[in-house]
Amino acid sequence: MNAHHSIPQPAIGHSLDGKPSAANEEKPRLLIVDDVFENREILRRRFQRQGFDVTDAGGGIEALDVLEREAFDLVLLDMMMPDLSGLEVLAHIRSKHSQGSLPVIMVTAKTQSEDVVEALNHGANDYITKPVDFSIALARVVTQVERRRAELKIHQMNEALARANEALERRVADRTKDLVHVNQQLRSEIEQRERTQATITHLAHHDALTGLGNRLLFHKELGDALAHRQRHGGELAVLFIDLDGFKAINDTLGHATGDLLLKHLATRLRNTLREGDKIGRLGGDEFAIIQFGAGQPNEAAALAKRLIETIQVPFSVDGQSLVVGASIGIALAGGEYQDSAQLLRAADLAMYRAKTEGRGRFLFFETDFDRQVKERRELEVALRTAVEQDALEIHYQPQVNLQTGRISGFEALSRWQDPQRGYVPPNVFITLAEEIGLIGVIGERILKRACAEAASWPPETTVAVNLSAAQFQRGDLVSVVKEALAASGLEPGRLEVEITESIFLQGSESNLEVLSQLGALGVKISMDDFGTGYSSLSYLRSFPFHKIKIDRSFVGDLPDGQSSVAIVRAVCGLARSFGAATTAEGVETEGQLTHIRTEGCTEVQGYIFSRPVPADQISALLARSLAPST
Repeated sequence: MNAHHSIPQPAIGHSLDGKPSAANEEKPRLLIVDDVFENREILRRRFQRQGFDVTDAGGGIEALDVLEREAFDLVLLDMMMPDLSGLEVLAHIRSKHSQGSLPVIMVTAKTQSEDVVEALNHGANDYITKPVDFSIALARVVTQVERRRAELKIHQMNEALARANEALERRVADRTKDLVHVNQQLRSEIEQRERTQATITHLAHHDALTGLGNRLLFHKELGDALAHRQRHGGELAVLFIDLDGFKAINDTLGHATGDLLLKHLATRLRNTLREGDKIGRLGGDEFAIIQFGAGQPNEAAALAKRLIETIQVPFSVDGQSLVVGASIGIALAGGEYQDSAQLLRAADLAMYRAKTEGRGRFLFFETDFDRQVKERRELEVALRTAVEQDALEIHYQPQVNLQTGRISGFEALSRWQDPQRGYVPPNVFITLAEEIGLIGVIGERILKRACAEAASWPPETTVAVNLSAAQFQRGDLVSVVKEALAASGLEPGRLEVEITESIFLQGSESNLEVLSQLGALGVKISMDDFGTGYSSLSYLRSFPFHKIKIDRSFVGDLPDGQSSVAIVRAVCGLARSFGAATTAEGVETEGQLTHIRTEGCTEVQGYIFSRPVPADQISALLARSLAPST
């Protein structure tokens, strides 16, 4: 059950949807006791949205004080608190209130099973575990509140019946008739409540969109399957499926179309499995399958192949033909992987590796994947520390004008010298920074520091800084550039920002507007890695770039690679027709330099002249004309 489902009606006279009934206009009152404010606040807001009157207490002492002054339908009580423990608070409550008059549900960590048993033995009505699954919490709270109110109503009616029998014996027949009617009503309400509880249980264990079991049910089924395997033997495989290309469909066609595709996909996946195999939707575009069989790993491999082929068949959704792929990770039960969480994690790691190695394939889990994930996690921690300590450096690689033979500018490049790992290649830590959301911070720091350092260079010398798509998405790029120029005193015409076509993949119109605003400041705009994407030519038509940088992958094949020769010639001619300069990256040999010069390229950048150097070495480079160092 989620927050969008209304709560079923409780016993006579009360409504849990926040609307008063004829018999009683009060909302059910709930006391939440937890020493962590954020936990109380989240639960308070969610229960209030479901029609509860919620009071919260930050500890056991405060809770007991509130209970002395106010009446509640139920107490949601945290097990671990600094002043009084949940068990102590429970003991105080039970000294004054029975389980029926004031239900108490304990909130405990999954590891506190002994405490749960003790709490139940001492009068707790139920328990839920952290982190709290609100659908489960809501279902259990509703059940206890309804039971309390139903019992209270029955008690009240029995008392009224007793008084009536004592006072008016002659009305026995009438009261008996009333009682029969009430009992029928109660039976009807109990039956309705049982049906509602069954619905709640189903919703708590199934995905509302596809009807498949959800993550909670899948973990239970996998745990049951592993327990059966331990008792009776047999082979078991878990397949973790992640769709390739689904996000693009969601982003371009909308979530409604994406949801319809997932519903069709779920049906297709069910029909691909054998009877007895289990499937669940873990969330988003992730699915998992439990496959039973004695022919592992061959049966798992065969199933993975069928699934990939099945998923790749186009879907017809709202008259559109949509195509997605799948990357699949497979983990076999056995060895260290006897636990459901471990086995599912292993399959997830294998899926991630399959996706990084090219998508549209499957891989079996290998123990080495764990080591690589650990190394990646450690590298992430080290990078976050380096960014917090501002430990990344900037090196500058000169760009040499082919007509004058002198340095016309420098490209600012981020470098990381980690104390434990030594030099970390930029393609490693920049990619990681993009994945974990640090590239915007790194890019802004490079921009500001590069402008400050370039301000001391000769006035005709430019500095080029790479901008990432993340910096465009933050929405403050223009103001950041203005601040960097103002703080450094650098003339805008000496700043050159380099972009790749990745910034056009999302929000291209707004990003073009940002480029136009930067150009209006006087900042020069370069298209980096030109020719490596799908739509570079169309982007040249969209914006008047000042410079086109020829990617090193084309330069590296010169002068012998005929396709690269043709591409370099075409780019140089294209740039001239647009009135843009050209810079060839990665020039390392005399042959490459000669060919680049012959094709009319404006600038070159590469090891043949100089590697990237720290800022304190720039003066020495500027003092001399650079000759090729072969």
